[in-house]
Amino acid sequence: MGFFDKLFRLKENGTTVKTEVIAGLTTFMTMAYIIALNPNLLTGFGAEGANLWNGVFLATCIASAIGSLCMAFLANKPFVMAPGMGLNSFFAVVVANIVAITGFSYLQSFQAALVIIFLEGIIFLILSLLNVREKIVEAIPLGVRLGIGPAIGLMLMNIGFGSNVSIYTDKGGPFYMMRDFFGALTAKSIYETMDDSGFGTMILSVATCFVGLFVIIAFDHLKVKGSVLYGMLIASVVYWIGDFAILGQNPFASLATASFLPPFKDMAETTLFKLDFAGFAQIGWFTVVTLIITFCIIDMFDTIGTLVGTASRAKMLDATGKMPKMKEALISDAVGTLAGSVTGTSTVTTFVESASGVEAGGRTGLTALVSAVMFLLCMFIAPIAAIIPAAATSSALVYVGILMLSNLKKVDFEDITQSAPVAIMLLAMPISGSIGHGIGLALISYTLIKVCTGKAKEVSVLTYVLSAIFLIKFFIPL
Repeated sequence: MGFFDKLFRLKENGTTVKTEVIAGLTTFMTMAYIIALNPNLLTGFGAEGANLWNGVFLATCIASAIGSLCMAFLANKPFVMAPGMGLNSFFAVVVANIVAITGFSYLQSFQAALVIIFLEGIIFLILSLLNVREKIVEAIPLGVRLGIGPAIGLMLMNIGFGSNVSIYTDKGGPFYMMRDFFGALTAKSIYETMDDSGFGTMILSVATCFVGLFVIIAFDHLKVKGSVLYGMLIASVVYWIGDFAILGQNPFASLATASFLPPFKDMAETTLFKLDFAGFAQIGWFTVVTLIITFCIIDMFDTIGTLVGTASRAKMLDATGKMPKMKEALISDAVGTLAGSVTGTSTVTTFVESASGVEAGGRTGLTALVSAVMFLLCMFIAPIAAIIPAAATSSALVYVGILMLSNLKKVDFEDITQSAPVAIMLLAMPISGSIGHGIGLALISYTLIKVCTGKAKEVSVLTYVLSAIFLIKFFIPL
């Protein structure tokens, strides 16, 4: 306790080693899906070859660990980093476009696109060191800042009940819990849409999610520390038993043929320090500038939104809505992105699932350190992490999302100029799936409402600039 207290100031932050370890494990378990999903998305679910898949897999683990370690030791915050969802899909589209523009192979295009991520990381690092990113955070109106946490909460619930659990059958897919199961006209209609095994898996997934959710709520009510982690573990056991006893499948079958040796050779051949500057130069300067700006805008506001929203829930914001050591947290984000570019993955950013660890009691960098260690271990134990069912992690995401709604009480709903942008953001963030886009719509709405109500002078110059940037991004096809 003495060593870790001195390093992370545990007593000062009202936490313990045990609480931080549980929080770190909780965060890791809710975001472990990224370890396999990221290389799937960046390589067409293995279509581009096992070597590249293995390289991106290791890059995901290593870059996530490096970014999280920086967050732990530079900022002493419980936020964990990994290649951002949405940004990785966009990166895959960019690679495909480079293939079309240049005629390169997918691998060479991938290596050329990594240069874009590298430059983005350098830009972010410079902006963070010069406090420019902090000024951007401060330019977000307080009312909007207060609404970011609840908007992220709705986004987490949308992920938990929606995209986090996807089921494929012989009749197609993916099928989702909220859209396809609860959205079906009758139980018979969804049964006929899916095959027998698919419907059984859906029932088991729904039951697992709600069992985990109710266990977490019950444990939290009883003041059981680590309620989120315990709930996820109990939900996993429920799923494994159901998978074996009801569906007649072995939930651990994948472990029999799994390899526990990290494929470092594949990474060295495909992604590690494979930045292709010559290929990058052939993309075209206008396209390059547009892509870098796009990546920067999305990542910047995704990170800012996650930091502000999660820190608000953890009561880490001061009276003016600012988070101490924001600069160090943003520098960590930039370092994570640089690490991702040189190891071989898309933009690394602060993960919204960090909120689950915060809710489990995480208050210091020790939480991020534990998650970072788990990412490194996953280079060896990824098959074990892969057997945690998505429905179990959905329990945690929904629970944390519910809790993050509480910050809405701080929003002044008597003032329409404050409440309207927040309301728009609450809807935009989960539907668009982008924290940055949700904040962008809120900024545009805030600025235009203030102007239309004769309160233009209440809007700062930087807020006007940010609103204009988002308007250009949304409406001008550059």
